[in-house]
Amino acid sequence: MNNKSRIAIALTFVVGFSTLACSAADAHKGRINTRQTRQQTRVYNGIAEGSLTRREAGRVARGQARIAAMERRMRASGDGLTAAERVKLEQAQDHQSKVIYNQKHDEQTRADAD
Repeated sequence: MNNKSRIAIALTFVVGFSTLACSAADAHKGRINTRQTRQQTRVYNGIAEGSLTRREAGRVARGQARIAAMERRMRASGDGLTAAERVKLEQAQDHQSKVIYNQKHDEQTRADAD
């Protein structure tokens, strides 16, 4: 194999790996944003079904807004999210998901509280 072929192969690998790295970063961003959207949909469904009271919906919405603000601050501080920041965001989303579930499945309904 001559030097030109080796250089071409090396460049192909470098370009391929850099593309994968960019795709992985975009995938994480998409995963976090998709989860935020999915959780917001759960809140809207809870309101529509009457399983969330207005007070519960407000509390859950503030929690979602805190996570969105946290993500904006983290992204503004540099090039995307670090692994530690991603973990922190995902933990906050895990907690918020449990809050949404608990509020939707408690005994309070909109007809009872509003």
